[in-house]
Amino acid sequence: MEKARPLWANPLQFVFACISYAVGLGNVWRFPYLCQMYGGGSFLVPYIIMLIVEGMPLLYLELAVGQRMRQGSIGAWRTISPYLGGVGLASMVVSFFLSTYYNIINAWAFWYLFHSFQDPLPWSVCPLNDNHTGYDQECEKASSTQYFWYRKTLNISPSIQDSGRVQWEPALCLILAWLVVYLCILRGTESTGKVVYFTALLPYCVLIIYLVRGLTLHGATNGLAYMFTPKLEQLANPKAWINAATQIFFSLGLGFGSLIAFASYNEPSNNCQKHAIIVSLINSSTSVFASIVTFSIYGFKATFNYESCLNKVILLLTNSFDLEDGFLTASNLEQVKSYLESTFPGKYSEVLPQMKNCSLQSELATAVQGTGLSFIVYTEAIKNMEVSQLWSALYFFMLLMLGIGSMLGNTAAILTPLTDNKVISSHLPKEAISGLVCFVNCVIGLVFTMEAGNYWFDIFNEYAATLSLLLIVLVETIAVCYVYGLRRTSWSLEDHCESQRGI
Repeated sequence: MEKARPLWANPLQFVFACISYAVGLGNVWRFPYLCQMYGGGSFLVPYIIMLIVEGMPLLYLELAVGQRMRQGSIGAWRTISPYLGGVGLASMVVSFFLSTYYNIINAWAFWYLFHSFQDPLPWSVCPLNDNHTGYDQECEKASSTQYFWYRKTLNISPSIQDSGRVQWEPALCLILAWLVVYLCILRGTESTGKVVYFTALLPYCVLIIYLVRGLTLHGATNGLAYMFTPKLEQLANPKAWINAATQIFFSLGLGFGSLIAFASYNEPSNNCQKHAIIVSLINSSTSVFASIVTFSIYGFKATFNYESCLNKVILLLTNSFDLEDGFLTASNLEQVKSYLESTFPGKYSEVLPQMKNCSLQSELATAVQGTGLSFIVYTEAIKNMEVSQLWSALYFFMLLMLGIGSMLGNTAAILTPLTDNKVISSHLPKEAISGLVCFVNCVIGLVFTMEAGNYWFDIFNEYAATLSLLLIVLVETIAVCYVYGLRRTSWSLEDHCESQRGI
């Protein structure tokens, strides 16, 4: 049975599979948010400490268990103790919940990618009203990017009680996303091993292109200065340390059973300790790298909004006080405002409510994460770039690669225990099991394409894989330390190391 088990073609495929799974959307849209919230450069201190204390050991634990037992999560933990089969089952259930809602993000990425080839971009301008006499009132109150996201993409209902109907365009994108995932996992490690070269490497190519473009944007240095300026007082904030530990935990994908599944297709002599260090370091380095790209875009967007705000104030004061064109500039604005307030107090008080308080720091401090960062903030910045269609297509292609790479790990956590089961595998071929899992997930995922789908997405995202994962990993640690035994574990790993040296 052990000889018949599929194997990765080479250790590099395994490393790429782990990187493709671990480096996901959280590296792009959550880590920059945490840096913004908890002191910029100072957040790296608790983050690096938690990587060493928590991330690397737990990643090594899961890889070692999967490689040693050579089974999926259920079989691996049941081999350690018959009473621990529930741990593997819990990991499988959590991965199933995650898969049902995670792939809707890929569907949204497909939707935006298809619209990226229009000129102008559909989220760059507000649509006309029904009478074609002006712009849509709802869009004008918010912004064109928010309108396209909430009204055109989600068509969101007022509340979760108003479920609405399944919207066919997002539903087709979801079916396409699941079809792509199915084709990637169709033949197990044989097909997945080839796909991970693309899903692991292509996002870095796009990030490098975006980095070069981002650093050349006007105002990028403002964003980078905001990121790297440390706020040392945040080191005394317990929330900074908790969020650093949580980010490491979820970013590496611990507790889902995916890493155990990937490692189970390794040769027994594989050096999983070295691979655990490599994967964790690459994952964390990617988070920092993606933050540099994100904050350069942040700086451009914040500077653009700040200067637009100043221009509106200058235009308002010039027209209200009949000032000479070009007299009022950003450099003398505050001085002229003080003069007008003291000289024409009555008229100035009438104009004051119409003036916005323009602040670059407040623009930079606007913290957004998740879908709001990718589908609103980034699109807001992209629409103001030259050749915006190119940058939009590149960005959403990168999101797709990151999302599909993570989905390969999520589905592996479900499929490996099923294909390891003799009863199921004797009645159904691997392709049929994969197709059935994808079909069931896709049908359930149609809930997220309804008008109230975004509310359900937020609920699943908040509760489906949070405390349950922490409990799973806690039990895993206790199982290895006290049930299987640290001494027995170390002997097993030493045997592997000796085999590796012999090779």
